Amino acid sequence: MRAVLQRVSQAQVVVAGETVGAISQGLLVLLGVEQDDAEGDAAYLVKKTAELRLFEDDEGKMNLSVEDIGGEILVVSQFTLAADCRKGRRPGFSRAAPPEEANRLYQHYVALLRQRGVSVATGQFQAMMQVSLTNDGPVTFLLDSNKVF
Repeated sequence: MRAVLQRVSQAQVVVAGETVGAISQGLLVLLGVEQDDAEGDAAYLVKKTAELRLFEDDEGKMNLSVEDIGGEILVVSQFTLAADCRKGRRPGFSRAAPPEEANRLYQHYVALLRQRGVSVATGQFQAMMQVSLTNDGPVTFLLDSNKVF
């Protein structure tokens, strides 16, 4: 499972001209689910998402997590994070989880964040979405549950 975390001052998702999810200060998370991912992958990424110190303290150092600042999280499903771009010019998506399993793990990730007390907004699974954000920093991190050392 892969997640791109972007520290934002605001972000929103629009589907068919209607805003379906929006946050102010916090994190935009683009979440990709791959074959063989399981609930443990989601739990690992939730812990990292909630606890990574990506926000500045009073001294300007990244010492605070999204939980510490009472920030919000916007989670958007992004199957293209499972793309294989090593060969040719067209990405391959054979590593992406089937839609039913991807949606189950996406919803599980969101539920685990909410269980931690984090305010979570979402995009719409399998919809064509327009995502807008103001990246604060910019600060962007890539997490991969399959590359745990």
